[in-house]
Amino acid sequence: MLRLAAGLLWGVAALVLVLFAVANRGTVPVSIDPFAADPSLSARLPLFLLLFGAAALGIVVGGFADRLRSRRHARALRQEIRRRDEELARHRAATPPAPGLPAPR
Repeated sequence: MLRLAAGLLWGVAALVLVLFAVANRGTVPVSIDPFAADPSLSARLPLFLLLFGAAALGIVVGGFADRLRSRRHARALRQEIRRRDEELARHRAATPPAPGLPAPR
């Protein structure tokens, strides 16, 4: 049931994107230099390509930023695990085993 709902959702999203692309196929000027009166570094692109490209760029940049953040978080967690392992080893070394019980491993 969940797969059917997901499939329907993706189908509706694809249909909306296709309708958006068809409705916005007119070309717009895209300039790299916003201050030039007659931009020499410009191109005319369909509006839907410009918007889809901007969305794709945002996804890539956001994914890269999230990857960097998760690596930093994972490094901090590894340091915390190492610190707690050292603390546990010190505690086990300082605590003698109770009589009649096996020594901890």
